Amino acid sequence: MKKLFLFLAFVFVFNVQAQQRPKLVVGIVVDQMKMEYLYRFSDDFSPNGFKRLMNNGYTFQNMHYNYTPTYTGPGHASIYTGTTPSTHGIVGNEWFSRKSGKEMYCTDDASVKTVGDGTVKEGEMSPKNLQSTTITDELRLATNFKGKVIAMSLKDRGAILPGGHFANWAFWFSNSGAFISSTFYGSTLPDWVTQFNQEKKYMPYINKGWDLLKPASTYNESLPDDNPYEGKLYDSAAPVFPYNLKAMYDKNDASIIRATPFGNDLLAEFAKKAIEKEELGKDDNTDFLTVSFSSTDYVGHILGPRSMELQDTYLRLDQTIADFLTYLDKTVGKDNYLLFLTADHAGAENANFLKDNKYAVKNIEPKEIKKALKKYSTDTFGEDLVLNYSNSNVFFNKEILKNKGLELAKVKQSFKDFLMTQEQVKRVYSEEEILGSTGNDYYLNFIAKGYDPTQDGDLVVINKPGFIEYGPTGTSHGTAYDYDTHVPLIFYGWHIKHGESFNKKAITQIAPTIAQKIKVEFPNGSEANVLEEVLGEK
Repeated sequence: MKKLFLFLAFVFVFNVQAQQRPKLVVGIVVDQMKMEYLYRFSDDFSPNGFKRLMNNGYTFQNMHYNYTPTYTGPGHASIYTGTTPSTHGIVGNEWFSRKSGKEMYCTDDASVKTVGDGTVKEGEMSPKNLQSTTITDELRLATNFKGKVIAMSLKDRGAILPGGHFANWAFWFSNSGAFISSTFYGSTLPDWVTQFNQEKKYMPYINKGWDLLKPASTYNESLPDDNPYEGKLYDSAAPVFPYNLKAMYDKNDASIIRATPFGNDLLAEFAKKAIEKEELGKDDNTDFLTVSFSSTDYVGHILGPRSMELQDTYLRLDQTIADFLTYLDKTVGKDNYLLFLTADHAGAENANFLKDNKYAVKNIEPKEIKKALKKYSTDTFGEDLVLNYSNSNVFFNKEILKNKGLELAKVKQSFKDFLMTQEQVKRVYSEEEILGSTGNDYYLNFIAKGYDPTQDGDLVVINKPGFIEYGPTGTSHGTAYDYDTHVPLIFYGWHIKHGESFNKKAITQIAPTIAQKIKVEFPNGSEANVLEEVLGEK
């Protein structure tokens, strides 16, 4: 009897130790997803996709980004590092760098080469510009590099930044129709990736075309199919269903699938193949799979948040997620994976749509802002002093200022005064104000958390709510307002109880929460604030 008791005690202790970490962590990021979409489209979702996650997982209803600019690169970096651009250094998708004096892209790395069927530029990418570690890095370190990290997206930045510095592989989609990587990760693609690419799995989607998933009457949460706030998809005659994707493909290339819901389907197929061939979740070393669905962002930018196309994209993504959850259940086991779903940013309403409904806002073309700055500068100082205007940052040409004997502080104040006369401008902050932020100014605090003095500008502009620096159709994002910061966050699976929170939370809490949940070190730039609601046992 005593021996039996000791044996049972051993088994109990062994099982407890084995459950210190899940077999697999899955991070899902949906590009440009507003929390509001989970409400607006809820009646048309299946019970097995988003609703399964919400009904059985833990939902944070009031999750926000806590910095600006709210773009894809900074968003992915902030989710996985647990800190903001001021620390991790990814201050935009692309930006004019004060330090280098030129434009740079968030994952550019000329020291590496393309691996796979992509152009030279498509593969010259790595995480070298990311200045802090990610939760995926910390898992690799905690398992002595035995736990695998595989990262993927249609976008290079949506794969590389979540994968961190130590990922086994990051894969992204080339215009050729193949998933590619760079020599940062390896010299040749794994055989299973080569095989997947050779099968050209995107072609059945293109040949079939894009029509509504459900009867048109289902889409009563959206504007009519052809409305003035939509752009045209790859020079289609009108933004209406059905779309002849084959004709678009013949005039362009495989990249057209990105701006359809089938880009998400293709990525999900690739993710399932990665789980199978890389044997993720099959041993006692926890693995991490990052999946970033990008098609929602392309559709949102081109066609806008009130388009039937966007609603159809989310109804189809709901089915894709349902299928992916079923696959995880079968291959990894329902109790063996920890999954979270969030977004890298949300998105604004189309300004012209708001204006036509009596809200006095409008869109402003960025080129018009640059033109106005140039005119003011030449009228006032006799020369164009603005070196660059991008991402709401104004950079001055210090060499010209020096040669003309102009004081930078006075030039800054002059431009601040001018910008404040512009209809769309709410506030303008100087570098000194940003670096001296006490946290008491709500929007200045957002800028400070997104500001790197070695890379960002001399002035940073905040526009009024509802105004958007973008074209007349579709939408964009990037501000500190709720319509750009409010995103979903759902935890699901291993040791996650069902529940919800309505308290305001910050996106930078995700990575440290996972670190505590799976018992690894915090990412090294993390603010270490956690979501206590999901840290207890199920």
